[in-house]
Amino acid sequence: MQDLKSWYQSKTIWGALVAVASSLLGLAGVHLGLDEQGDLADLLVGLGGSLGGLLALYGRISAKASIVQRSRSE
Repeated sequence: MQDLKSWYQSKTIWGALVAVASSLLGLAGVHLGLDEQGDLADLLVGLGGSLGGLLALYGRISAKASIVQRSRSE
């Protein structure tokens, strides 16, 4: 596996979080089926990617220092 991605872009991470949340909701009397859990995980992956992009934009806009590109000879 050579591709890299942030944790919030991982369906495995979101699926695990949804499974834990579903178990906790089950204890509270709310039950989610497998289809609903899958849909929720897909939604959270999309939201996580969007929020990550917005946070990156905000960080660059609010930064106090410029980005400097160094030449390869340095």
